[in-house]
Amino acid sequence: MGQCPFHPKPYKTKASTLATFLFKRRSWLDGLYERSYKMMMGRVKMPGFDLYVVNDPEQVRRIMVEDVKNFPKSQLLHELLEPLLGASIFTTNDKVWKKQRELLRPSFEMTRVSKVFNLMRDATDDMMTKLTNYQNGAIVEVDEIMTFVTADVIFRTILSSKLDEQKGKLVLEAFETVQEETTKTALREMFCFPKWLSRFLGENKRLKAASVIRKILSDIIQPRYNNAQNDIGKYEDILSSLLQVVDAETNQKFTFEEILDQVSMLFLAGHETTASSLTWTLYILSISPKEQQKAYEEIIKVVGNGVFEIEHIKEMKYVANVFKEALRLYPPVGFFARETREDRKMRDKLIKKGSGVVVAPWLIHRHEKFWKNPHTFDPTRHENKDNIKKDTYMPFGMGERICIGQGFAMQESVLILANILRKYELELEENFVPDIVGRLTIRSANGMRIKFTKREQCEKN
Repeated sequence: MGQCPFHPKPYKTKASTLATFLFKRRSWLDGLYERSYKMMMGRVKMPGFDLYVVNDPEQVRRIMVEDVKNFPKSQLLHELLEPLLGASIFTTNDKVWKKQRELLRPSFEMTRVSKVFNLMRDATDDMMTKLTNYQNGAIVEVDEIMTFVTADVIFRTILSSKLDEQKGKLVLEAFETVQEETTKTALREMFCFPKWLSRFLGENKRLKAASVIRKILSDIIQPRYNNAQNDIGKYEDILSSLLQVVDAETNQKFTFEEILDQVSMLFLAGHETTASSLTWTLYILSISPKEQQKAYEEIIKVVGNGVFEIEHIKEMKYVANVFKEALRLYPPVGFFARETREDRKMRDKLIKKGSGVVVAPWLIHRHEKFWKNPHTFDPTRHENKDNIKKDTYMPFGMGERICIGQGFAMQESVLILANILRKYELELEENFVPDIVGRLTIRSANGMRIKFTKREQCEKN
């Protein structure tokens, strides 16, 4: 049996509504209790909101695949994310979403993902150069490194623009504020706080942080948008695809605001979720020496000390399975928020129109009925898809709304992990325990401190 990485121990019993508000505002994970990991469906009663948590795979499929129209993305989620993402594919529904998805699809077909591989590799090379500045055996704050490199990958692959340190610091600090304040704002909404009080309690701070990110992205996009016709063929990035794509029905291109919304969404989904996943993968490997060694041996067998090429990515199957298992234990988006358009009977409950419905990968991926030793790290689970119970593994979502950048994220993550593992042995800092919080993504509030020791053959090179 493999390692059992840290996870917050659930409470024995469910907290009262008042206790939830007073003591569990920091993270939605704080509100979970033992039965959350065993139940098929549960109800959370808020003063202004009824919320149902659905773990039953049959009902999950109904919500995410079969009856999607009656379970649209949550309006509350849209309102919370609109200051940062605008009307992007992440929160829109119905015809608007379908149109956006079709217009974005060409940017994420495998040919396009292959074209941006060199840009991904350049960002990863810069990350490796940065790591050489640390002394051998140094404790590295991995969370910061992963957050910067994934943001840099997004800037290069979408915008052909390298993320400089100063701009990167601004963006990442602003997004940290958005994460923290959005969780608090959501809870205030559920407890029917008046808008003026919400603004007084930090809402303005959240809106300002979102505008900082949009301004930085806007300043890069605007000149490209203004000069789109003259730049045809000049760039190989995703923005060039977005600037040229035409709506088949209207024969219209994306407006500037529409492009800004989609790029903001791609930035959030593309850097934050991948940064979270990579941080947790490195954490797991740092406490799993056998699996770490096995991954290293595969990397050497596939690439040796040569340059990583795109064809190597598919050959590193064990590294990919390590990442997939990390995604199971620490899914970057721990819950998918939906709402009901009509009254719906589900199991033994009547879910009334307008109620919130949550499908939580965090719970389903660790559910005792679906997984053997659910909290244990075991990459071999992913060697055969038949070993995984249907509709119980969904780190990228499922159904028509499955993450459009899934292939992009897998390619980038295997590349980054392979670069690090080829050069360094990882070991968690002594006595370090991650402080797991669930906000927009699942993160460690106290970072991730890992000791990086150069492998012997790297010291000779």
